[in-house]
Amino acid sequence: MPVRVSPTVRIRHHIDELFAQDRPLPAILEEVARLGAQLLMQAALEAEVTEFLGRDRYARAARAEDARPGSRNGYREVTVKTTAGPVGLARPKLRGTAEAFASRLFGAYVTKTNALESLVIASFVRGLSVRDVEATLAEALGDQAAISKSTVSAICGQITGEYEAWARRRLDGVKLDYLFLDASFFRMHPGSPAEPVLAAWGITTDGKPAFIGLGPGAGESFDAWKDFLADLRDRGLASPLLVVSDGAPGLIGAIEQIYPQALRQRCLIHRCRNLLAKIPAGMQAEVKDAYWKIFDTEDLTTPPGPKLAEIIDARIDEFAAKYRATYPSAIKILLTDRAGLTAYPRFPAEHHNRIRHSNVIERTFGETRRRGQGHRPAPRRDQLPHPGLGRARPGLSQLARPDHDLRRPAVAPRPAPLAARTPRQLRPRTVTATVPADGLETVTTVA
Repeated sequence: MPVRVSPTVRIRHHIDELFAQDRPLPAILEEVARLGAQLLMQAALEAEVTEFLGRDRYARAARAEDARPGSRNGYREVTVKTTAGPVGLARPKLRGTAEAFASRLFGAYVTKTNALESLVIASFVRGLSVRDVEATLAEALGDQAAISKSTVSAICGQITGEYEAWARRRLDGVKLDYLFLDASFFRMHPGSPAEPVLAAWGITTDGKPAFIGLGPGAGESFDAWKDFLADLRDRGLASPLLVVSDGAPGLIGAIEQIYPQALRQRCLIHRCRNLLAKIPAGMQAEVKDAYWKIFDTEDLTTPPGPKLAEIIDARIDEFAAKYRATYPSAIKILLTDRAGLTAYPRFPAEHHNRIRHSNVIERTFGETRRRGQGHRPAPRRDQLPHPGLGRARPGLSQLARPDHDLRRPAVAPRPAPLAARTPRQLRPRTVTATVPADGLETVTTVA
């Protein structure tokens, strides 16, 4: 082949030679894939140089209308590290140009692809240390494709900027029906106490899932949750219709202060765990089945609304009467904040199984927690689960109502009777929210 043949032509010739050989296709497939990637990247570089100079290879500047000063001056062999292994490219050299040429695809210096950078970031976020990332890439892609620890650190530094930009974004355009709040605990360093990561998921008024907020907390205290929720509110997040959370006192207090008009649903799964902790192991299966029968609404024909909530409340009384004498501690747990257990029946029946617990948050951290149980350490504080790496959750059908607003009034002249109040934490407050017994409308869905 002539020496002055372009690199792209050389690569095409190598591919043709492979297919001309008397070898089965599976035996040459890997090499064809590598050469195909090499051809695409080389062609992209050549096209960028053509665009930069304003003329094709061997074309004279005097005959090209958009020609710019400068000319090609051969090639320099470089290696690009990709997720498929190292790929050799011929980087065009230029001379006589008015400004330096920098590839938009690879930057001023061709070293690695964005796909490889994304792989490094994903590995780092999921719990691998810098040394682990370097060793894993060398093992999978070969020593020539290995990336140094300093390069890995520089790549992973992008996470900080991406997270900070995501955490500062405005939320004015996010309108929620449901807001889920919970914290997951991780050991940031070996031997250190577990620290919480506060998270917020939501279901929008269009029925779509939305990852709302994520941040480290000094604890699950009132102040930590208040600061977290106040930040969401200050960035434009309006009050949702329903907030779903566990029974942490600090979290409940923060919800009541930052979003006082929202109804509150206590996570039934957390409550079930608390209750079963007071039940002997031999009786837990029976009590657990009886517990969930309280809150199942599939067998009821009563439409969503206060009447359905009253039926669930009556079931709680029946459950308590049956087990109070035998397991008084468990029943005491169940009846604590019982009003917080019956907010979900006011919403569409097809939503009930999704809005009566906050497990959507636990699933957000499920993969990170699973990996942390092995020999890998849990993420450090700078390795919080990246918002772009979370698995999207399925949405819910859209709510339909005249004014799209079932929130509680912010203030009232005097407290309403307990039976007429919406679910809330019954604790002393300077501002009291009330809702007449008929103040909540029945919510229907649209197909």
